Amino acid sequence: MKPEYKSYYNSPIGLIEINGTENSITRLNFVDESFNTSFESTPYLEICAKQLDQYFKGERKVFEIKLEPEGTDFQKKVWDELLNVNYGETKSYLEIAEALGDPKVIRAAASANGQNPIAIIIPCHRIIGTDGSLTGYAGGLWRKKWLLDHEIKFSDGEKQLELGL
Repeated sequence: MKPEYKSYYNSPIGLIEINGTENSITRLNFVDESFNTSFESTPYLEICAKQLDQYFKGERKVFEIKLEPEGTDFQKKVWDELLNVNYGETKSYLEIAEALGDPKVIRAAASANGQNPIAIIIPCHRIIGTDGSLTGYAGGLWRKKWLLDHEIKFSDGEKQLELGL
């Protein structure tokens, strides 16, 4: 088992904890409490924090970092599919299930989406209801809306989304 390290990034929408090894990211999630000052980071986690900073400034649309999320084979397939949803775009849970080859796995795909351990980089915030509604987000629906609005603001082209809570 590889040693785990930890770092924090203070984003415009809250504190983000970054966990990983010396050369990959294993978890990235919002934390509501203040961070413990006794943590050990790595240069790789600092690269992740720098890419997050670029993302929040609208300068980065694609993350270039090695990810090693822990999950079942099915969850990993769903998370891999999420990586195909482009910056500033959304897909429905049904579209994700269809991309996996079976529209009947929509609930399982939605559950895997909700268990995504690497927020933002694996863009589970880009997945919406079939009717276009914002649905569940572990970081809170207000963060999901903020992230989608942020990406629309910095997207290329004319695409605009109507997002409502």
